[in-house]
Amino acid sequence: MVPVYIGLGSNLGDRSANLARARREIGRIPGTRIDAESSIEETDPVDYIDQPKFLNQVVRVVTDMKPEELLDALQNIETRMGRVRDIPKGPRVIDCDILLYGCETIATGRLDVPHPEIKSRDFVLRQMREIDPDCIHITHRKEVPHGPDKKHQRF
Repeated sequence: MVPVYIGLGSNLGDRSANLARARREIGRIPGTRIDAESSIEETDPVDYIDQPKFLNQVVRVVTDMKPEELLDALQNIETRMGRVRDIPKGPRVIDCDILLYGCETIATGRLDVPHPEIKSRDFVLRQMREIDPDCIHITHRKEVPHGPDKKHQRF
């Protein structure tokens, strides 16, 4: 079983219910179970900014699925929940991104792990650190705000 960090985001409809449904659906993926969840954080959109705010969360799962199999399962969840990919980084009912897959580095063109946006999304780093303060991936060390006083600590 491999530990995998998955970023969840929603900015359409009932965002909180969308995250909850995505967690339930992820828990139903064969050979996969959620073993930790971060708190949920509201964030401003990035890149394409003419859209509603997001609710974001990170979950850690353990799985026996191969990375591309897990990606397929997550994209199936997105499709079943009504995600439409018409605007890059645009509004979405749900987004399920593989952030880390164990300690592996993957670059297939279809799947890049560690997720290339980890370094530019402080909320993702905070949420990963919330789940596991010792979660470090060598290619993504960064000073990030942590805790209520927002002190910067090494991730």
